[in-house]
Amino acid sequence: MLKNFLKEVIAIVVGKSSEEIVDLLDEEKYVNEFIIAKKLDLTINQTRNILYKISDSGLVSSIRKKDKKKGWYTYFWKIEVLKSLEFLREIILKNLNQLKNQIKSRETKRFYVCERCNIEFNEENAMLHDFTCLECGNIFSVKDNEKVVKEFKKNEEKFEKKLEMVNEENAMLHDFTCLECGNIFSVKDNEKVVKEFKKNEEKFEKKLEMVNEEIKKEKEKIEKAKQKELKKQEQEKQKKRKEAKKVAEKEKLKARKTATRTKPIKKTKIKSLKKKISSKKSVKKKISKKNTKNKSRKR
Repeated sequence: MLKNFLKEVIAIVVGKSSEEIVDLLDEEKYVNEFIIAKKLDLTINQTRNILYKISDSGLVSSIRKKDKKKGWYTYFWKIEVLKSLEFLREIILKNLNQLKNQIKSRETKRFYVCERCNIEFNEENAMLHDFTCLECGNIFSVKDNEKVVKEFKKNEEKFEKKLEMVNEENAMLHDFTCLECGNIFSVKDNEKVVKEFKKNEEKFEKKLEMVNEEIKKEKEKIEKAKQKELKKQEQEKQKKRKEAKKVAEKEKLKARKTATRTKPIKKTKIKSLKKKISSKKSVKKKISKKNTKNKSRKR
């Protein structure tokens, strides 16, 4: 039913010969204008003229993409279902109002007709023409409005039913329509999304593995660096200990040497002092002996 309504809208805007374009235009995806032209068996300019006319009424939308090789722009088209139904609804309401006005006028006013020429006049125009046809000179007869009113009422019922159906379609679309842009919601193809998510999951898992490997390598490097640093510190401590030992040994050797030197020096000094003392005593004895001899001689 929706397709029929859309075809009716296109027939109103650009003519019945172009209503097949509805079968080619999608309500969810944009369709390449060259594909539309090929399927309609029209030139691209003819197709564009039809689409531009529909676009002037706001019943289709388009996007354009530049051909990288050729450099020109290609247009992609999509039918605006909600706007098309609103457009049809307005036309039905307009026709209904016209019908109601005509029924009212038929029920309240008198109309005249030239039966030979089948030309109809209201009462005012009939009076102006003296109730005589200017074409054939025949006198007007009173029009039987009952048949016309019945016909109009039948049409009114059809339009009211049609309006109800359009309103139902419109209401259904409103339930599945974006409040921001008026675009109709489409069923999401989750398979593609799931595939994409799985691909991304695999990528992230691989990335995580690589990151974990890099972290492991960095940890190993840090551990090696720490071990090297600890070894260096240990080696430096050992060096310092060895140096301290060497210094201590040197000090001990020095102390021993000084100790060994001072001990014999003291003994020799004592001996030398004893010798000096003994020599002095012997000298004194000799001097005293000489003095005693000299004294004895003098006597």
